[in-house]
Amino acid sequence: MKSAIYLSSLMLAAAGGWLTATMFPAPATGKEPRFPLLTMDQLSEAQKPLGEQIMKISSVGIGGPYNPLMRSPVLGQRLFDLFHYLRWETSVPTKLNEFAILIIGRQWRSQVEWFAHAPLAAKAGLSADIIAELKEGKRPSKMAEDEAVVYDFVNELTTTQKVSDETYARAKKAFNDQQIVDLTAVAGNYVMVAMVLAMAEETVPPGKEPPFK
Repeated sequence: MKSAIYLSSLMLAAAGGWLTATMFPAPATGKEPRFPLLTMDQLSEAQKPLGEQIMKISSVGIGGPYNPLMRSPVLGQRLFDLFHYLRWETSVPTKLNEFAILIIGRQWRSQVEWFAHAPLAAKAGLSADIIAELKEGKRPSKMAEDEAVVYDFVNELTTTQKVSDETYARAKKAFNDQQIVDLTAVAGNYVMVAMVLAMAEETVPPGKEPPFK
């Protein structure tokens, strides 16, 4: 049940969903999509098992990062399983986990990541003020200590390629060792997802406003 909920959340966001009943559109430039959306009848024997898993939990097709990842089906399957852990089995509380994902989405100005995860972060209890300030590129001004630790830890690690002793000490007070490792992994994972989305020029569903202008 958790797996289905997780994967549905990954593919659906807010009212309209991350995906629509058709597909993500080509970029507004009018260019041909770098990775045309695959349908089940186009999948190779190597791709079908992953495609079938996705279709079992979604009636809206294959999209988002899965569309390009389907071109490397073994990698796609490994990531499908990793996403499950990092969303539903991780030791990091959901609110803080989604906050970490949003921090990466904002760093990369990833339209799809922000579109998908801002509603999930809000649903998990992250305040609207924190989400709004983060979207503006600001350090949110009214964070609880665990939220501030996540913000500083993720930002330091991804922008300076290290975590200072001071920030690590704060992390040790807020989280146990497993949580620190899982927090690091979710940040790194969504950098990878942002890279795949950027490379593939994936964008938000038709009729939806991109979060970043």
